[in-house]
Amino acid sequence: MLDLAIVIVSWKVKDKLRANLQQLLASQFSGSFDIWVVDNDSRDGTIEMIREEFPQVKLIANQINLGFAKANNQALKEIKARYSLLLNPDMLVEPTTLVSMVEWMDKNPEATVAGCHLKQVSGETLLHVRRFPTLVDQLAIVLKLPHFFPHILDKYLRTDFDYGVAAPVDSVRGGFFWLRANESGQVPLLDERYFIWFEEVDYCRQVKLSGGQVWYTPAANCLDYVGQSFGQVGRSRKQLYFRQSMIKYFAKWEPAWQAWLLRLAWPLGIAMAVIGEKISKPKART
Repeated sequence: MLDLAIVIVSWKVKDKLRANLQQLLASQFSGSFDIWVVDNDSRDGTIEMIREEFPQVKLIANQINLGFAKANNQALKEIKARYSLLLNPDMLVEPTTLVSMVEWMDKNPEATVAGCHLKQVSGETLLHVRRFPTLVDQLAIVLKLPHFFPHILDKYLRTDFDYGVAAPVDSVRGGFFWLRANESGQVPLLDERYFIWFEEVDYCRQVKLSGGQVWYTPAANCLDYVGQSFGQVGRSRKQLYFRQSMIKYFAKWEPAWQAWLLRLAWPLGIAMAVIGEKISKPKART
């Protein structure tokens, strides 16, 4: 059984993916590991680049964009390893990231899922630990209330969280999502009803429901370029994906009326967004 399997779902970020793979292969980790790339029909030369430059990488080339959860599952179904890492293509591990995470997980068997310290290009910490969504905070997001009340999401976003200390949490960012396998080397699959967004939150909630724990640890670092793939998606489509996933999450985990209320709130949220943009936009000098 392998020590680690790394799964990267890629879409139209060939250059960032190349740098990601180069860093992984240059890692100081001496254990056994495989790298899987699942390409969601990038059509930007990604497939050719991997075949020519990284023949050791296991490649799944999809003919259509299957979304994040389903594409990850394609690889996870084939993997047998002590740990699996779901890694976004626009990430750069440090030389010691993999070995540090394996050592930390080995010493902390209570951790089923873990996220590490993520750094932005500026060098600042990426604040990614979240509490599980509630109707109140998600309504605040839908209705664009942070435009009017800047601290309304502080509790949900855990703005007081200490990223210098390891701690059990509700959920961590899916861009660096470390999973402990069972004795057979397999991990539970992601829920494929989510195309993008909320799949890692759903996963963490299922883990905790099953008696596992989700942890954040500063034992390892990773550079996160944040949304290079998703940044190519138009604003209206992003909103559609977010809306669909949010409603699916609440329909699965909460009373049915909450999902219906969120669905009804979206048209009002669009109007509130226009008002909020006008308020936040600097006035022209006269």
